[in-house]
Formats: sequence, C-alpha cells, structure tokens
Amino acid sequence: MLEFRGAVRVVVDEATETTDSLFVDGGRVVDRPADDVPREVVDAGGCVVTPGLVNAHHHLLQSGFRTLPGTRGVPMADWLPAMAAAYGAARIDPSLVAATTAVGVAEGLLAGVTTVADHQLNWPAGHGDAGQAGVDDTVAIAVSIAREAAALGGRLVFVRGSARDDPEAAATSAEAIVQALVGGASGGVSATGTAGTGGVGDDGMLQVAVGPAGVHSDSRETFALLDEVAARHGLRRRTQANEQVDVAIALERYGRRPLDLLDDWGWVADDVTIAHLCAVTDDEIARLARAGVTATHAPGCDLPMGWGIAPVAALRAAGVTVGLGTSGGGSNDAGHLLADARLAMQVAPLVGPPVPARTVLGMATAGSAAGLGRPELGHLRPGAAADLCLWDVSGVADAGVADPVAGLLWASPGRRPREVWVAGRPAVREGRLLGADERDLVAALERRLRG
Repeated sequence: MLEFRGAVRVVVDEATETTDSLFVDGGRVVDRPADDVPREVVDAGGCVVTPGLVNAHHHLLQSGFRTLPGTRGVPMADWLPAMAAAYGAARIDPSLVAATTAVGVAEGLLAGVTTVADHQLNWPAGHGDAGQAGVDDTVAIAVSIAREAAALGGRLVFVRGSARDDPEAAATSAEAIVQALVGGASGGVSATGTAGTGGVGDDGMLQVAVGPAGVHSDSRETFALLDEVAARHGLRRRTQANEQVDVAIALERYGRRPLDLLDDWGWVADDVTIAHLCAVTDDEIARLARAGVTATHAPGCDLPMGWGIAPVAALRAAGVTVGLGTSGGGSNDAGHLLADARLAMQVAPLVGPPVPARTVLGMATAGSAAGLGRPELGHLRPGAAADLCLWDVSGVADAGVADPVAGLLWASPGRRPREVWVAGRPAVREGRLLGADERDLVAALERRLRG
C-alpha cells in the first residue's frame, strides 16, 4: 500500500480535486484504507498530483529525425518525401526503432507521459513484396518497439499503421503483430473487462491498434482489410484526416472530402479516433459527434508547420471527445505533451472561444484515454490504474500563481514532473529516469544513425 501525502492538490479528474492523500495498492488507486493498514508514504509535499498524461498520437520513429533541413514550416507535400528520404538513408530495422523508441518513450516519461500511442507508419523497404520474410520483418519492428517501452516502464499503444503499403501485406502483418504482441486478445474484451477494447495485454501495459495514415496515402482496400483485423480482435481503429495535404489529395483523387470517404469506408464509428481534424466544417463536426468518433488534437505539429488548427471548442461543444497528442519529432521536434497542452490553450481563441486549463489537462489525460478505449487511464478515481505525476509547484516559476492547477499549463512552459509512477511503480524520481541512463540512450541513437 502506497500513500501519496501532502500534495497541494490532487487532480482526480477534470471535475474533481482534493487535498487528501491518494492511496495505491496493487497498481490501482484505492479508497482510503483503515488507519491500521501498513503503508509506505510518498512525500508529495509542494506538488500538484495529476493522472499520468496520455499521448494519443505520436510517431516514435521520428524521434531520431528532428529539425532536418527542408522539413520545417514547409507544405506537407514537401515534408513527406524529405522525411522518407531520411528514413531510407537510415534503413528502418529493429535496431533503428529500438533506439528511436527508447529516446521517445524516455522523453515522454520525463515530461509526465505514462502512455504513448505510437502510430508506426514506416517499414523496411520492400516489406510488402517479400512474403513471410516481409511479415517477419514488420513483426520484429513491433517487438523491438514494445520491448524498449517495457524496459523503461511506460505504457505503449502500438498502432500498426500503413502509408501506401500493399493492402494484403498490411493486413497480414497486422494479424501477425497482434499474435506476437498480445496473443490475439480474441473476443474483443480487454484485460480490464471492457468490451470492444481488445488487443490489450494482460497487465495493461501494451495495446495494439490499427491505423492507415489517411485517405491521402491508403486505398479503400487497405482500410477494409485493416478493419477486418480490428473486428476479429476487437482492436481500436485510428487514422488521420483533414490536414492540408489530406483534403487536397482527396479532392483531386476522388472529388470528395476525407471524412466523406472515411464515412463510406466504414471509418466514421465509435471505435475510431481521428487525429488532426484541422479543416472541418460544422456539418462534418456534427457527423463525427453523431457517430461517436473521438478526436486527437496535435497543435505542436499542425500549428508550427502551418497545417491548420483544430477547432477544439467546436468539437467539444458538439459532443466529440478530444484527446491530445504531440505527433512525431519530424514536425513537432518534442514529445512534451504538457507543453502542447499549453499551446492548445493558447491557440484555441484563434479558431473559437478559449478552452480552460482544466479542460485541456482533461484532454491530455481522460480525453486521450477515451480514444484508446481505456477507461482505467487518465483519472485517479478508485479503481483507476495508478499512473500519476507529481509536479513541484513550490519554486519561483509558480510564485504568485493563484490557481496551481491552471498554473501547471500557464506557467513554466518547460515544466517537468518531480516523480512519475506507472501502474504503481516509479519510472521517474527526483526528475531522473529510473529505467535507463539518458546519456546512454542518446549515445545509442547517435551510434545507430551514424552506422
């Protein structure tokens, strides 16, 4: 039994806060035990305690490819081939994704991210044409990513993505990856007992989903075949829509907007999360809300690249649950979700009414978790997974702050948590990563990129 004691504020969820102790047992948040129950006390003095942040949209591979020449503030039609050339030169294989994953997951943990959804879109050259050998290559990639996340103590949602892959090859690979990572998770029931969230490992630390990059890169057949894999295993489905290149290509190729195509292809549904959604109409927002689609806002990617701003207030007002993601290092350059939460709050008035700090913090926690079909994540009510962050608010960066919860976002843009716990186990103490030495992770990535 753990007791987190002395916090300035415990943010239980978007609507509930307390100054009482928080109790954890067996990796779960529990009600206050009887006074005579033995416990280990964790000093949370001077801290705001929040649920662990949930990064609902990342491309961990891009952690090795930041600030590349020709990739900053350019049209997506220029950005995509520039990134592809860099991947090709580096040769995507298990050793590369191991190094980029370790850096990306570590960066997230040090910034309070306890769960990251990795939309893996890029695979070894020719993987779709090599039969079983090609499938085995993709499985090795997935296993390597999962192994690195586990070693650091972070939760991973591995999204078997596709970007111009052969449809049959993508589906065969997705099936094999489900079997390799979580053993099939048949029946569409997760380890938490929640219907429709299959693909979750027994301890809840690993989940598998499927996700074509978008209608700009993947065909109707790809969406259909990955849909079949998802239906067979109860997996969540994820894709991207309504950034500038997506809309332009859909109109040019099909004469229709991306969400019209996704609707026709069966991907406007309550098990689907769509990232970005910058250029959406009122009618499209209403359609998403009726269908129960969840959204992921990625302002740290879309805004600096000039790809648009999702109308978060309008989406939420219509009833769409909105989560938050960083997207990848090739566009964002950072995996600091709280910084992106701050940015989301700052840019909201450019496309609608302001969005309060607690609402945006809720997007970065429960909102993101909802899109993953993970009701045990993103809050600290009894029964929740014991994923939590201790944010020290006792220093000069928070001096004069009247509301310490709002101050988490408004003050100290580069804020890092003092401690991070995942499933009741410490992953960061006194600002230091416990699962590895940061310098070793950086050196490993540099060696691999040079090699």
